[in-house]
Amino acid sequence: MKRRRTAALAVAITTTAALTALTGCGALDKAVDCVKTADAIATSVDKLQQAVGNATDDPTRIDQALDDINTELGKLKDTTDNADLSKAVDDLTKGVDSVRTAVKNGDATPDLKPVTDAAGEIGKVCTPG
Repeated sequence: MKRRRTAALAVAITTTAALTALTGCGALDKAVDCVKTADAIATSVDKLQQAVGNATDDPTRIDQALDDINTELGKLKDTTDNADLSKAVDDLTKGVDSVRTAVKNGDATPDLKPVTDAAGEIGKVCTPG
């Protein structure tokens, strides 16, 4: 799990450096937003995966992890003015909502694909090109 977070941060930092070198301040703002997002997303996905993995020991951890993710995503949405990044955060929020619905319907091991897909989309938004 820590390796994924480290990898996400490395990609975000590389993106920041590349965007700054190539296009200046506007890209720097986007890159900084992406770094913040990559860090929060990596942490959030790790927490959710751990909670799902330990659901048989403590099923309330899934709800807590989902609440934490929603809080982080709300803060991210409030701190970015980048439309593409905001949309990607919205998509991730929908993925979290999908997992929450599955858990409420009794699924102790919900499909995390909507969350990982949305996190991948954030990666695309944060990649220069």
